[in-house]
Amino acid sequence: MEYIDYYKILGLEKTASADEIKKAYRKLARKFHPDLNPDNEEAKKKFQQINEAHEVLSDPEKRKKYDQYGQNWKEGEAYEKARQAGGGSRQGGFTGQYSGGFNAGGGAGFDDYDFSDFFSSMFGAGGAGGAKTSGQRRGYRGQDIQAEFPLDLRQAFHTHKQVFTVNGKNIRITIPAGVEDQQVIRLKGHGSPGINGGPAGDLYITFTIHPDPHFQRRGSDLYAMQEIPLYTAILGGEILVNTLDGQVKLKIKPATQNGTKVKLSGKGFPVYKKDGSFGDLYITYKVLIPTDLSDEEKDLFTQLQKINPHGSK
Repeated sequence: MEYIDYYKILGLEKTASADEIKKAYRKLARKFHPDLNPDNEEAKKKFQQINEAHEVLSDPEKRKKYDQYGQNWKEGEAYEKARQAGGGSRQGGFTGQYSGGFNAGGGAGFDDYDFSDFFSSMFGAGGAGGAKTSGQRRGYRGQDIQAEFPLDLRQAFHTHKQVFTVNGKNIRITIPAGVEDQQVIRLKGHGSPGINGGPAGDLYITFTIHPDPHFQRRGSDLYAMQEIPLYTAILGGEILVNTLDGQVKLKIKPATQNGTKVKLSGKGFPVYKKDGSFGDLYITYKVLIPTDLSDEEKDLFTQLQKINPHGSK
């Protein structure tokens, strides 16, 4: 298996902080996301490597083992579990990076070992302090996997299916409408495979919802700014307002003031896992002051000023 330098994949140094790892992952995940690179196998592979690197480096324990064991970090971790299960350790302790090659240089992988054989090879016969004999292999649950899945606000508005790539496997998931930013869902049994027939771990997906240029979300409610012409604000009229579910016609009352807020009931964000339930959309009006007035327009405003010097009611 080709060695992947997780730090290099994310463009980071080994001294990178947790915040730097998170920022680098989000930036690269957006760039190489399969939805933005359809039919691009290289981008798909890169996206997979980015997720794998983040899954390891964002977990302090996994990162520690990766820094210690390098490309053999998974085997090193399995060794630690097996050593602890043995109830003791070799006199003097195990120090440094294991280079015996659980899965390196063409040797047998860890899963190929019976635990009695494993302890014998590492400690010598009978040195494991009570290791199980052949035929009494103990299964170990696989590791849980942590991953992030970026979405934009409009994607989170609708229930839809997405393909999620983890450890080279494509997992088709249904994302319910109304999912929250930083919400975590668990996919049981989709983590790393177990050892010696043990159950697989779980996959935990954290959804990261990018800000929208037009709508701000607060729970299930949406907030937006709507520009209206000065004349419409003064005289009243109708305008078309954008929602996440299309346009709606809105009546503007005469003498509408700048900063006026109106509520469009049921035009907000869907409530998570409550079919047919939606929040509200709050619109704030921004009255546009005309610029580059013609001489005729200036004369008309001058006449209005003479009629009502202070612009009051």
